[in-house]
Amino acid sequence: VENAGQYASNNVLSKNIVAFNSGSNAPINSTNETLRRTIIEVRETMLGCPAHRGPVGHIVTASMVSSEIRVGNRMADYKVADIRLADFGNKEIALAENEMPALMALRRKYAPQKPLDGAKIIGCIHMTIQTAVLIRTLLELGAVVRWSSCNIFSTQDHAAAAMAQDGVPVFAWKGETEEEYDWCVEQTILANDKPWDANLLLDDGGDLTKMIHEKYPAMLDHIHGISEETTTGVHRLVEMLENTELKVPAINVNDSVTKSKNDNRYGCRHSLNDAIKRGTDMLMAGKRALVIGYGDVGKGSSASLRQEGMIVRIVEIDPICAMQACMDGYEVVSPYLDGINTGKSADIDQRLLGETDVLVTCTGNTNVCDAAMLETIKPGAIVCNIGHFDNEIDTAYMRQSWRWDNVKDQVDQVFRSENPNDYIILLSEGRLVNLGNAMGHPSRVMDGSFANQVLAQMHLYEQGWANQPVDQRAPVSVEVLPKKLDEEVAQLMVEGFGGVVTQLTQNQASYISVSTEGPFKPDSYKY
Repeated sequence: VENAGQYASNNVLSKNIVAFNSGSNAPINSTNETLRRTIIEVRETMLGCPAHRGPVGHIVTASMVSSEIRVGNRMADYKVADIRLADFGNKEIALAENEMPALMALRRKYAPQKPLDGAKIIGCIHMTIQTAVLIRTLLELGAVVRWSSCNIFSTQDHAAAAMAQDGVPVFAWKGETEEEYDWCVEQTILANDKPWDANLLLDDGGDLTKMIHEKYPAMLDHIHGISEETTTGVHRLVEMLENTELKVPAINVNDSVTKSKNDNRYGCRHSLNDAIKRGTDMLMAGKRALVIGYGDVGKGSSASLRQEGMIVRIVEIDPICAMQACMDGYEVVSPYLDGINTGKSADIDQRLLGETDVLVTCTGNTNVCDAAMLETIKPGAIVCNIGHFDNEIDTAYMRQSWRWDNVKDQVDQVFRSENPNDYIILLSEGRLVNLGNAMGHPSRVMDGSFANQVLAQMHLYEQGWANQPVDQRAPVSVEVLPKKLDEEVAQLMVEGFGGVVTQLTQNQASYISVSTEGPFKPDSYKY
């Protein structure tokens, strides 16, 4: 639009508006609202993607527009919040590399051989600084990638910008809408508006896998397999396998010991309390928490709250996990009287919910914090989820029934009545709180998870399932990585800590019927 510069405070934005509307006589009035509407029109008509509307009251920023084009008005093969954050991202990536010794060791070991040369990987996993280290490792090993985030709030914009600057087609920004999220995932599947000739998938939660199976099934003829990062995604893969809907092999990275014990347990121990404190500035000591689920994520989450001085209670449906909670010194309770889940407020344990200051869900299941629990929980309580999806908390009921007041990004005050003190504080809209309200797990924890992802991608590519004649292909399955590879990752992580692992003598190895080089435990061993 002519003379846009006199109204736009950002010079890059001014140039881009002029470039998109060269020769136009359409005037811009001196109101910022008109300028914003023009930006939205430019984006929707010229860039072919939905207008970005972030938190309520915000439309689109200069940086969001300037991050979508290259010199000469050519469409950029990426979409990030602000490409100018790339230098900041690179500084943090360099710091993260020093905290990810296993991943860097794999990079040094395998980069000369380029074991992923020819691999074309579509990745859908939280676009964080640690993920940037993973992406660069895959590139060093010879792969080409296209990337999106697996959560609307989890992207770290400086990490995405650094990847875009590297030339990686990345489509991710913090605060996507559901529509934008689907668009971003689809842009990784498409290249030049056609399905990309990808041969590997790296997924977190299963949305990428689902979209390709449902919308682009022909691509599966050329895909060697999927490596899945998280519990929820593995559940979806197993369900697809049981229903004969899964068309390619999958590796369950989640259940590698160096993933589940590090990421799920120790990572959550570090990041849950961080997220709650960043979101609310609340002193947690002496208050009561209710943690729903005591799997690996629940164990780490409970420890996170306990180390803050909270009184922690556990809700479980599995008697084995419930027993573990008891042995770890937690009280095992039920939000429903006598543990009978009726979904009715009349059957809620009013005393328990009425004194709960923080409620955390971590099950991978649906509506484990249901409407009845939300109706009876203590006024002012903090409610959050550290599972993958937002359906663990019945946020749909909250939206239909109650008034929401946004306090700040990823913090909402949800009023249950006209009483100004009758509210719940909901973090990250019920989505993954540690990446929505904080920075997620530390690099040292993600080191194990992402080293497993690299080995899984190498394993799938080496197997070359899609290259085999159809009648000679191995049956589609969902399997964990061989234990030997799990031990390789663990060894590299121990060395990164400066630790030394003692070697077995041949006599000792023979005595317990293992090799001196491992594996050291049977597959049935419970770590």
